[in-house]
Formats: sequence, structure tokens, C-alpha cells
Amino acid sequence: MTSKNRISEVRKLHSKKFREELGLFIVEGAKSVKMLSDSAFETVEVFATEESFYKNESWLSAFGNVTRVTCQDMERMSTLHTPPEILAVCRQRLTLPPITDSRPVLALDNISDPGNLGTIIRTADWFGIKTIVCSLNCVELYNPKTIQATMGSFTNVDVHRLDLAAFLATRNRHRRVVGTFTEGKDISDFKFSDSDIIVIGNEANGISDKVAAVISDRITITKKHPDTRAESLNAGIAAAIVMYVWRQ
Repeated sequence: MTSKNRISEVRKLHSKKFREELGLFIVEGAKSVKMLSDSAFETVEVFATEESFYKNESWLSAFGNVTRVTCQDMERMSTLHTPPEILAVCRQRLTLPPITDSRPVLALDNISDPGNLGTIIRTADWFGIKTIVCSLNCVELYNPKTIQATMGSFTNVDVHRLDLAAFLATRNRHRRVVGTFTEGKDISDFKFSDSDIIVIGNEANGISDKVAAVISDRITITKKHPDTRAESLNAGIAAAIVMYVWRQ
């Protein structure tokens, strides 16, 4: 049986304060945990229910530190309403590969919803975009809801957190910085390039003035029906549409 102290230590990682203090985070679910074995993330410990341990022993053996727990213990450690059968504690990545000019970059300005951030990371992975830069006021990558929404794609995409306006200002001299706005050139008519940096803004307020000042081209997803009453698109949906057209 897992000690109460160990369960308490894992539960601390539900809190951003302790995630930052300890440099750790939680990954929940067999699929996402399995993807950790072939990633740049260091896995500190894996917890698996008895039944799940034997069912997944073939790949769990790749992890050196696997602890079998009861369903009740897993429920106490999990952040989910329906607890997973497998959960891992991982170390946050402090250093990432440098951002090169040869790879497409997706930039996110003040994305505040962890589900949206996770969905965008998962979609970027699908379209082969391996570099994302987030403004300092974006929700954290290591929020459990963000990690869960990526469905393991956080292991395959480098997510940088930095001063976005300053970063774009140094790049827009030799790379086009393209921002999504309510008004701009329709994405269907825009000629994208692999070297573009595409900026997606906040769910409610769009791209901030500071970031907008260093954007060279404005694009929009034009409404396709005159009777629509929707004022805007969800940030995750908008990002997916733009990435689909961009990567054609």
C-alpha cells in the first residue's frame, strides 16, 4: 500500500505553487504515460493499479520505478473525476532546444484556458509543428488539464515560455509574423510559407496591442454563412483551422 505521505506528495502537484516549487508535474492515463518512455522528459515515478500493472507490464518495464497502488490510492492522487489506471510524476524540462529559423513556429498570446492550450499542442503535433512559443501570461504547460488535453503530444512538441513581443521583434526581420484577427486577409487567399510564425490570440480579447505591433501580416477566418450569430471562434478551433490551411 502506498503511504499517506507519498499520496500527499503527489496531491501537492495539483497546485501550481508546488509544481513550480518542486519542478514536477503529473501525467495521467496509460497512453500519455507510455509516450513518456520515448521522450525528453524524466519520469520520476509511475503508479499503476494492480490490474493495469499486469495488463501493461510489457511497456511499463521500460520505467525503472513503478509502484502498484489500489484504486482508492489512485483516486486520491488523480486530478480527474474518473481516475486513470496509470499515473506518472515527471520532472519539468528546464532547457529546450534553441528555436531555429528552419522550422515552422506557432505563437500563442495569453491563451488562458488549459484545455485550449492542450488542444492546440495536440493539433500542432498532428500537423507536424514541433515548436510553440507562449507568452508569459499564457496558462502553464504543466497544468494537469493542459497535459491531459494534449493526449501525450506534449512529449513531441517543444513549448517555450518567453516575452512574446520581444521574441517576435527579433524574428520579424527575416521571418514573416502572421497574426489572426477579426479583420484581415482571408486565410483561403493567403500564401503561407513554412518559415512563417503564426500568432493566435487570447480567447476573449485576441492578440494584445504589444504583440500586434510587431505583426507584419493580418489574416482572418471569414464567416461562410450570412446568418451566423457566432461572434468568434474558440481559440483551439481557430488555431486548428489556421494550421490546416497553413500546412497544406
